[in-house]
Amino acid sequence: MKGRIFDIQRFSIHDGPGIRTTVFLKGCPLRCLWCGNPESLTLEPLLSYMPDRCIACGECERACRFEAVSGGTAGATAAIDRKACTVCGECVPVCDPKALERVGRDATIGEVMALVERDRDYYASSGGGITLSGGDPVFQPDFAAALLEAARSARLHTCVQTSGHAPWGVLARLAPLTDLWLYDFKETDPVLHKRFVGESNETIVDNLRRLHGTGARILLRCPMIPGHNDRDAHLDGIAALARELPNLVGVELLPYYDLWRAKLPRLGLSTTFPETVKPPSRETMKAWNERLRRQAVKVQG
Repeated sequence: MKGRIFDIQRFSIHDGPGIRTTVFLKGCPLRCLWCGNPESLTLEPLLSYMPDRCIACGECERACRFEAVSGGTAGATAAIDRKACTVCGECVPVCDPKALERVGRDATIGEVMALVERDRDYYASSGGGITLSGGDPVFQPDFAAALLEAARSARLHTCVQTSGHAPWGVLARLAPLTDLWLYDFKETDPVLHKRFVGESNETIVDNLRRLHGTGARILLRCPMIPGHNDRDAHLDGIAALARELPNLVGVELLPYYDLWRAKLPRLGLSTTFPETVKPPSRETMKAWNERLRRQAVKVQG
């Protein structure tokens, strides 16, 4: 079996307990305005171009059969016609300075596990393992299930990071193979949820309740976006949900970050999300966490 991934990050320490290897799968059912991994949204590969690495050798233009690359000679950096580009990747291997990269590749379970198992000793000493992220693993359920089965067979701790926006059968299938769920919860108001991420939150909340009912270990992770969901009502909604689900591992508030913006021009993507939105201060994060603690929420971090 093959799945489509866009990165494998070794020595990850923010995607579950211990030292982990995070496998990033392409494809996502949501369209968050502030998506930190815009390259993950679709299953189709994307062509990344970093002009600051370009040495204007012209090899990419000569390699392109579709005349989608121009320039790259006489000291001028290359330009990509995104409409003409088929993302075939033929320009990538001739680019010696690595200014071009095809983001998204097919990989077998064996190929992924061969890389994951390199760090088995680190997992054993730290309580780590493998984490499936994305995108969202629920977008490729067959591959995600097969990869988790392989990890379980290798006796590795497994985490799944998900929005939970999928048919319940997908989560039910992955549940017996997952030691810890990193469950994203972005907005308590269904109308605002749809405005911010493209879908309402009813399915997400329903799946969270059902998953909790199975006895699954769940860490509720809540990204906090200034000017969007940083309302007392949303924080109180998180607290109410946490009280309803007493067996949660805890709640973790995640501060918004804007490093994703630098990816957009490289990928030929754009956004309407205001540049005025900046990461919250440490003091603000502390105040939000304290508000949850006063409501008897088990806050992580």
